[in-house]
Amino acid sequence: MALDPSTILILTTALAAAAALYLAVEWRSVREQSLLLWSAGFAVITVGCVLALLRSSGFLLIGIWFANGLLIGAHWLFLAGVARFTDMRLSRAWTLLALVWLAMLLLPGGPWWSKLMFVTQSLLIGGISLHASFLLRPHGVSLSVGAVQLRYVLLLHGLFYCAKAASIVALDTFVDLASFRGEVIQISLVEGAMAIMLIALSMTGTERHRREERIEQLAARDPLTALYNRRALEQRAPGLLEQASPHNPGALLLIDIDNFKQVNDLHGHSAGDKLLVALSEMICNTLPQGAVAARLGGDEFVILLRGASSESVVTLGNALRGMFGQMAQQAFATPKAVTLSVGGTLFERPPASLSALLELGDAALYASKREGRNSVRMVRGA
Repeated sequence: MALDPSTILILTTALAAAAALYLAVEWRSVREQSLLLWSAGFAVITVGCVLALLRSSGFLLIGIWFANGLLIGAHWLFLAGVARFTDMRLSRAWTLLALVWLAMLLLPGGPWWSKLMFVTQSLLIGGISLHASFLLRPHGVSLSVGAVQLRYVLLLHGLFYCAKAASIVALDTFVDLASFRGEVIQISLVEGAMAIMLIALSMTGTERHRREERIEQLAARDPLTALYNRRALEQRAPGLLEQASPHNPGALLLIDIDNFKQVNDLHGHSAGDKLLVALSEMICNTLPQGAVAARLGGDEFVILLRGASSESVVTLGNALRGMFGQMAQQAFATPKAVTLSVGGTLFERPPASLSALLELGDAALYASKREGRNSVRMVRGA
């Protein structure tokens, strides 16, 4: 079977339909709106290709420019999907592109009409693709392989369409969309088939990577407070602990809520959960740069600091103690005050392990509990 323009268009139709179906199945699994928009874009391309094939076979169901104009709608859906994926908002100017195309459809016919429509269509698709590529720039964070690939495929795709528009104007290139004749048409069909395949693969890889990242994040976070859990702390602690030196001491704070059981017994477990969430938010808001916080379990929290001193540790512990005590007193009445006990330890060289450091923090916390609670106590580290 020769790869003539009609055959390439049939292959393009099949590729677009397969991409639309696959992305729709992926969307049903993860419910990411970007997948749905991308799937809709490929579905629109499928419809446009089918209409073009029918017209080339003598079934003049609809104007050729409407069928080809669907490409603009498809690329706009791709752009909307990228905007959704990157959490960007599209300006209204991009939503007005369809009006530009509709205005072109109202222009009177003439020998220049087909060329003008083709140039306008190419520029619109090129501009949309280039803007989608621009939205996928790193923004200060590393991109997944799929996102990088999608960015550059859209960049090359957009540049191709801009070059196609320029060649039609500058070289007076022959264009006959109705019968798929002309070098520009044939090259465009080949590029379109390749672009569909690469864009679909890139989109799938991009969302799969994001899904894996989210699963990894969920596995590392405490479901109630969104702080790191113990497993995640054990993975991240070694890098911070190894930085300890006499000139750059590290510190550990172990935090426990005093009389927490009274809140659960008198006001219910939902009240206890609110206290835990409130404390985690206080910790996040007061956490110095480069520090790590985690919920060890129950009402016990831990903070790892670098570049610390005894004074800064006590100051941080007292700040948390003061904020939490005031909040708990106003929120829930209990026979005994609901406060914080904090145990801290400073270390000037890397400890043997996180467990050994936690034992020192636990000793300091026990001293705080033994001496009346609602206080900050320090013990000497290794």
